[in-house]
Amino acid sequence: MQLSWRIVPAPEPIGALTVGVSEVGLCLVGFGAVPERAAAAAARLGAEPVEDREGTAQAAAQLAEYLAGERQGFDLPLDWRLTHRTQRTVLQALFAHVPFGATTTYAELAALSGAYEGHGYTAARGVGSIMGSNPIPVVVPCHRVMAAGGLGGFGGGRATKEWLLAHEGVLAPTLF
Repeated sequence: MQLSWRIVPAPEPIGALTVGVSEVGLCLVGFGAVPERAAAAAARLGAEPVEDREGTAQAAAQLAEYLAGERQGFDLPLDWRLTHRTQRTVLQALFAHVPFGATTTYAELAALSGAYEGHGYTAARGVGSIMGSNPIPVVVPCHRVMAAGGLGGFGGGRATKEWLLAHEGVLAPTLF
């Protein structure tokens, strides 16, 4: 078994994305040129990491189209094996129900997923933690999840979250 990976160029402030694809589907999108993240994902899956343009071609093309403003959704097979239980439930709800140009809050996503029934305010905190551990950001759009009072955090950094939301028309583009 192998995990095919490659680096996909991206506009600033993103710079690059590290993409990993297993025999099941896309399992990794990492911010930056970080081959060691592909190696770590491969190890978790019991796979051999192999730099492979052909095995990652579809994922790389769809990400490039999205970043260029030519695509609003992804129709890639996804490999959810780097996620578990509640994390998987919440991320799958996000992927299925929060489309391009829309946002939700941590609390709304907790309710939508059904994973935190009866947990009150701690549900939003749990979802925030899950967003920070999302192995497939951009495709599974954790950038669309906001705090009740603002943007909230983001594993790719605030500038990247702002860029992605502006790219989708949610925020006004920043003037430089």
